[in-house]
Amino acid sequence: MTDLSAFPITRRWPARHPDRLQLYSINTPNGVKASIMLEEIGLPYEGHFIDIGADETWTPEYLSLNPNGKIPAILDPDGPGGQPLALFESGAILVYLAEKTGQLLPTDPAARYETLQWVMFQMAAIGPMFGQLGFFHKFAGKAFEDKRPLERYVAESKRLLGVLETRLEGRDWIMGDYSIADVATLGWVRNLIGFYEARDLVEFDSLTRVPAWLERGLARPAVQRGLEMPARS
Repeated sequence: MTDLSAFPITRRWPARHPDRLQLYSINTPNGVKASIMLEEIGLPYEGHFIDIGADETWTPEYLSLNPNGKIPAILDPDGPGGQPLALFESGAILVYLAEKTGQLLPTDPAARYETLQWVMFQMAAIGPMFGQLGFFHKFAGKAFEDKRPLERYVAESKRLLGVLETRLEGRDWIMGDYSIADVATLGWVRNLIGFYEARDLVEFDSLTRVPAWLERGLARPAVQRGLEMPARS
């Protein structure tokens, strides 16, 4: 049996199935990237619900796995060379799982790098900008008298949706075929118009390709399962 006792995180969140990949997450837009990916590739895993509202990412056990105190993070008992691998940052997790299983990332070098650029587009632009819009539109930032920050993030979010709209011309998915670029992005667009309640604010219904892409993505059974994992225990 695989022994993960050397990893302090397993003392707070014990592994019932230590031979499976361990996922530490919650179903935020970043968190669901890992769970959707795991459901898509069919790799057995064990999900651990991390309560960010209770600051569980700032406990010593969690920080031993991710010193940045963010979700998701994984612990793969069967990492490179058969040795356990701990990994954080959702984009890195997507690339790792794609390469580990040979799924959702092209092997052709040019297509591979093109896919990675769209993952980075989500990581560097869509996630941060949509997240700031959510803060200023729905959360504490909505009380700020100065509305210029909200206006900035609305404008930038609309621009980024326009980039995605253009990219999807003639394509069902960001790369033509479904890939980690879609896995990285679906949860954020869903969150923008759903949880952040910004559908009208960003004029989402003026778009055609992005809404159709989102609908296709959300219709995937693995995406639906991934959006609900890991379940609160």
